[in-house]
Amino acid sequence: MPVRHRIRIKVEGIVQGVGFRPFVHELAGRYGLAGFVGNDGDGVFAEAEGEADSLDAFVADLGLRAPPLALVERVTTCPADPVGEFGFRIVDSVPGKKRSTLVSSDMATCADCLREVMDPGDRRFGYAFTNCTHCGPRFTITLDVPYDRHNTTMSGFALCADCEREYHDPSDRRFHAQPVCCPCCGPSPRLLGADTAAVPGDPIRTAAAWLKESRILAVKGIGGYHLAALAGDEEAVRLLRARKRREAKPFAVMAPDLAAARALADFDEAAAGLLTGPRRPIVLAPRRAGAPVAEAVAPGAGELGVMLPYTPLHHLLAARLGEAFVLTSGNLSDEPIIHRDDDALERLSGIADGFLTHDRPVHVPADDSVVRVFLGREMPLRRSRGYAPVPLTVHRPFPRPVLACGAGLKNTFCLAEGTRAFPSHHIGDLESHETLRAFTDGVAHFRRLFGIEPEVLAHDLHPDYPSTKYALDLAEAEGLPTIGVQHHHAHLASCLADNGESGPVIGVAFDGLGYGPDGTLWGGEFLVFDLAWYRRAGRLETVPMPGGAAAIRQPWRMAAAHLHAAYDGRPPELDVIRRHGDRWEAVTALIRSALNAPLTSSAGRLFDAVSAIAGVRDEASYEGQAAVELERHVDPHESGAYPVTLSCGDPLVVSCADLVRCAAEDVRAGASAGRVAARFHRGLAAAVVEAAVVLRERTGLAAVALSGGVFQNVTLLGLVVSGLERAGLRALTHTRVPPNDGGVSFGQAVVAAARDRGEEPAPLP
Repeated sequence: MPVRHRIRIKVEGIVQGVGFRPFVHELAGRYGLAGFVGNDGDGVFAEAEGEADSLDAFVADLGLRAPPLALVERVTTCPADPVGEFGFRIVDSVPGKKRSTLVSSDMATCADCLREVMDPGDRRFGYAFTNCTHCGPRFTITLDVPYDRHNTTMSGFALCADCEREYHDPSDRRFHAQPVCCPCCGPSPRLLGADTAAVPGDPIRTAAAWLKESRILAVKGIGGYHLAALAGDEEAVRLLRARKRREAKPFAVMAPDLAAARALADFDEAAAGLLTGPRRPIVLAPRRAGAPVAEAVAPGAGELGVMLPYTPLHHLLAARLGEAFVLTSGNLSDEPIIHRDDDALERLSGIADGFLTHDRPVHVPADDSVVRVFLGREMPLRRSRGYAPVPLTVHRPFPRPVLACGAGLKNTFCLAEGTRAFPSHHIGDLESHETLRAFTDGVAHFRRLFGIEPEVLAHDLHPDYPSTKYALDLAEAEGLPTIGVQHHHAHLASCLADNGESGPVIGVAFDGLGYGPDGTLWGGEFLVFDLAWYRRAGRLETVPMPGGAAAIRQPWRMAAAHLHAAYDGRPPELDVIRRHGDRWEAVTALIRSALNAPLTSSAGRLFDAVSAIAGVRDEASYEGQAAVELERHVDPHESGAYPVTLSCGDPLVVSCADLVRCAAEDVRAGASAGRVAARFHRGLAAAVVEAAVVLRERTGLAAVALSGGVFQNVTLLGLVVSGLERAGLRALTHTRVPPNDGGVSFGQAVVAAARDRGEEPAPLP
């Protein structure tokens, strides 16, 4: 008789909630193996008994043939004594003392489930919560691990006989699918009027009819509530803006299918792949001329953010409408997405004319992710639903567990241990009680979910960031050491680790503002750095920021500061000066007195200034609006570039005065905003490349990392990357975390780890 062997197996990674145990069960049957498989706090455990060759092939296939949503990080085996059993079974989950299992992100409805939803002969026809092991809610419904039904918000829905049969049938794709349900036993959609009274009839059919009547609806999705209006209905979209108090920031649009999406914006093959993939983010793409959407959807923006349906409810609503509709976060301006039903009914009642809701609780709020394509690769701008909480692997392990608390705006936090970093879902701007509560709740949930207890806390150097205060308070409460990380070093470290490198390299960090150790507000920085340390090797020329934070909301103030510096206090007559009359004199007085006018090297504020000088945007209703609209005006046929002087001291200084004077003189000569915008972008990009070349000559370094929110501007980024490559330099850009402040927590975490390893400050070249 053949000799039987037995092995114990441990599989780590994203292996719960993705059909991994059924896959193991089926695979064992294929190889004629006996044994069992189950979940525990570390992932999946199994024992298998059979012939040696079959066991070897079985173990190899665990990684090679895993289900589509699984991410197998490690398979380990050890020998065990054969027990002579026959048959392979799935056993009950075993909670572990130490948790290291991973939780899948929420995934879009798969093709098989969608076919059932649209098939009149299927028992799930028209059912808005259809899912299987290959799709559906995961992270946002998970209360705890192991990932079993009783540890999710589906625990209150008892399986009917049919679903129970599917759940226990190894040949069914719903075998041990924890959120499995049907119209007989699962969640139910409901439509409520503005008075929150239930509306009779088919909720989705009536909701679609209401949208066609120019009504605004709150729609409950996987990660919380959205606000919906017909995208082509100018009156409805403007009303939504007024009620939401969101003056101009673009709204996202959901298109029924890829063909409808391509009627709205230009999606190349890579962008179309992101649109139709299982993560279903919002994808930014150039808006098509004549796109059937209201101007109020994205006023002043050259791009549209488009997504495709990612839940059966969205598919059913989109099919009823037959056209694109706005689907924007259900919140008041600058607050986190609302995910609790009572909060939604109370706080959205002044915005929505009705509520398309349901009775499956959302445990973790998750905004839609936002991405764009740059040079054929994905660049995340907001990493949330569909991506979080999937970890990022780092090539050097964290010596001790780290909690990095992130920045003040576009906040994420990052919990890290071993070779895994877990950037959180998008939290938002920590300026309201609601957002700060989402931050603290999120940290507590991640600590519990992944069983990681931080031993080091990383934070920004800005003492007034709520995230910094949280870190310092937690450090005092739990007796933990802290590591402060300079904002722009964190940006660039995130880019370096995003690319799997350690440095040293040259770094260019362009953003709005960050706390500088010299007492100024940084934002246009050239660093020579590695993961542990940095040296400021260059910067943009500094100017006052008159009125402090008021200058962020009023770009014309930055125009006043830059014109004052460029013309030694005597700028020529320009329209931007005439538009602001007496206020201009008051602001220039602030500049001369240096009162409430901190110095800044910010690239973002330079964009603001040129935008106002060119007549594009004087007042901003959201962060970066002036820069976004300046980029939109770029004339693609203009090949000229403003000349820029580089002061080659140490640190080197890029002259903003040159760029501003050239822009002002072009405006005086009657140049269009498109010409000014194009020449400015080209001039600044050339200056970045020239500075990088000088730093290469000084340091011998040939790679340049590009990070910070300004590098979301693909016009500037493309010009810089192509210029660096022509100069023989290697450009590093973001592909896994955002270049904006959403990536700062990941950067803080890897810097803290490098310093925790005892990497002493070395003389950087």
